[in-house]
Amino acid sequence: MSGPSILNPVMVGQPIERVEDLRFVRGRGQYVDDLHREGLLHAAIFRSPVGHAQIKSINIEAARGLPGVHLVFTAQDIQPVCGKVPTTPLRLAPMPELVPFEQPMIAHGRVRYVGEPIAVVIADSAAIAEDAVELIEADFEFFEAAMTRQQAEDAAYLLFEGEKSNIPMRYTASKGDAKAVSAPYVRRETFRVQRHSAVTMETRGILAEWDPAKKLMQVSGAAKVPYNTRRVLAKSLGLDEASIEVYESDVGGGFGVRGEFYPEDFLVPFAAWRLGRPVKWIEDRRENLLASNHSREIECEIEIRCTKEGKVLALLSDAWVDMGAYVRTSAAVPPRNVAQFLSGPYDIEHIHAQSAMFLTNKTPIGTYRGPGRFEADFFRERIFSMAAKDLGIDPVAFRRMNLVKPEQMPYPLATLRPVEKSEALDSGDYQVTLDRCLKEIGWNEKVKQQGKLVNGVYHGLAVGCFVEGGAAGPAENARFELNPDGTISLFVGSTSIGQGLETVCLQIASDALGIPMDQMKIFHGSTPYLKQGYGSYHSRSTVMGGSAILDAAENFKNKLKGQAAERLGCPADKVSLGAGLTASFGGSSLALSDLGLSSLYAEGTFENHHHTYAFGAAAAHVTVDPGTGQVTLLEYVTIEDIGRIINPLTSTGQAIGAVVQGLGGTFLEAFQYDSDGQFLSGSLADYLLPTATDFPNIKAIVLENAPAPHNPLGAKGGGEGGIVPVGGVVANAVAEALTSLGIEPHDLPLTPQRIWGLIQEKKKRAA
Repeated sequence: MSGPSILNPVMVGQPIERVEDLRFVRGRGQYVDDLHREGLLHAAIFRSPVGHAQIKSINIEAARGLPGVHLVFTAQDIQPVCGKVPTTPLRLAPMPELVPFEQPMIAHGRVRYVGEPIAVVIADSAAIAEDAVELIEADFEFFEAAMTRQQAEDAAYLLFEGEKSNIPMRYTASKGDAKAVSAPYVRRETFRVQRHSAVTMETRGILAEWDPAKKLMQVSGAAKVPYNTRRVLAKSLGLDEASIEVYESDVGGGFGVRGEFYPEDFLVPFAAWRLGRPVKWIEDRRENLLASNHSREIECEIEIRCTKEGKVLALLSDAWVDMGAYVRTSAAVPPRNVAQFLSGPYDIEHIHAQSAMFLTNKTPIGTYRGPGRFEADFFRERIFSMAAKDLGIDPVAFRRMNLVKPEQMPYPLATLRPVEKSEALDSGDYQVTLDRCLKEIGWNEKVKQQGKLVNGVYHGLAVGCFVEGGAAGPAENARFELNPDGTISLFVGSTSIGQGLETVCLQIASDALGIPMDQMKIFHGSTPYLKQGYGSYHSRSTVMGGSAILDAAENFKNKLKGQAAERLGCPADKVSLGAGLTASFGGSSLALSDLGLSSLYAEGTFENHHHTYAFGAAAAHVTVDPGTGQVTLLEYVTIEDIGRIINPLTSTGQAIGAVVQGLGGTFLEAFQYDSDGQFLSGSLADYLLPTATDFPNIKAIVLENAPAPHNPLGAKGGGEGGIVPVGGVVANAVAEALTSLGIEPHDLPLTPQRIWGLIQEKKKRAA
């Protein structure tokens, strides 16, 4: 590790209750829909009602004539102003080959999924705008929709005229020579994870206002990556970045979905820019389900080759990732991750994992908590359990013998191509978390019920191991400012998307400066605060933002010594800083309030290109009712080592929340379409989410035995690990419960209908 670190932590490591929660429980949070401006107008969007068609004409005259409507515009109105219809560029893993498949900010010529924006109405109220949308008429020439991989591979279903196929990119992650490995045991299976995503409590929202006198655009409602939002918006509107300010609001959940750049992030500011009036758009729930990024839909053929004793020699896979109609900002991450991180925490010498993107006439995908990793763990852990069963090896022993050992660190993962991207697990003893997990769930006693029918239900128990990547670079920035009253303002480029950022950053700053948390106020995310910030994604906010705070704190103390030295009449290196940053020399001292009128501030930066790898194990105990197919989760335990723990309360809360989201994807959630591309999951009556009473027995424990070696905090990203193993662990528990029936689930979600169907199918074959 390099740079300043916290040597004698007082606040770091303490279970401090979240300081931001007080305003939320008092109803004083400020979400984007709480923002109001003089002369505010409202936007509504006319979205494509069809999955795949050429737009022959759009009649917007009736909508324009409705009283209270100020503007109705389509692609034809944007092109003369911007020179073209801009597209949403890739933010993560951009490749030139993917540019032709970027989504236009508004449909022109062709629509490719139900819900694609075609026209925008701006009116005095949201109700009037929605009424006007109902008056818009569009005439289409219909094309057949590509809804399956087989259709996407057929040239008759091309989504982009001029392109040769619906396959934008293929990735390969390789290590050794997996295809050349011969082994006494080989098994190949096909598994599928269904299309689902995060459904945040707060839907998306934007408020944009243009001041023509100042030539300043202010946009509120940003989350995740405000500086990137500013950059994309400036380029799309042809404005300088300095003429756009993007403000972060309180956010009702992020999870990878909320805060990427969507078409609406251009369309609403464009309207404000043209009208010179503030414009607000708030996504309704149907739009949220239909138009926000989907994720997860991956099918994978995976092959394991191992010795008769259970040592895995090679892992091979072919995955197909349904991208939807376009390649959006973060869409390249799931297909990359499902290939490169297929091996998880296991020592496998030979790997050949391929993944192919394919386009369909569905909502485009993006990242969702643990992107590609949740899916990869489901594929790998399922085939691991199948192999152990075939070989007559205890599933715990099978995993234990294949885990990466501490002395193998840093342990190289498969290299991703294209881009020759290498990764290596950084530190840790993976046996420790496995042993702790088995102990916490009471494995030795409960495993005696494995596969037994008790009171009409079968019991099943399973365990799995996982790793979580975090701390994406390239950098993060922070700044301290001394206020006239002796308090200190902290500015950081990380954003708050519900993860307890304010509390954690203040704990780090408190120890770094040696002052109480309540003597500081934190400002985060919004672009006026810093020259550059990078936001919160890939479990990076604590590692990157916290490390930047350490650097800024060191610089701030040095500046403070310099200011104090002038007042005390001594060299700066003779000034000592005591409790509360009191500056002393000889018998004289100065408190912060004595220096408050000075212009005193300091910035800090942390640059890093090494990812962190938290690791852990999870176990589930389920029962299965063979008469109904109903799976009941009796207990779920997750143990994760996240390096240095800044706050055990927030870390544990993150883990439990992630587990519940994973259980929702494992049991309930699924976006459905018909063969024409019509969306069938347009309400929460059709798309089922877990509630607070669904999974009451979840235990999450975080450990800090293996500090990260590449940042001064020693912390590892810990926001996504809880979700990663859920699908694989629970599906294996169901398979163990139904061992006597020979049931092996291959698809998620594990609904009662699916499990009951598998049981009935098995009975028919046996008859």
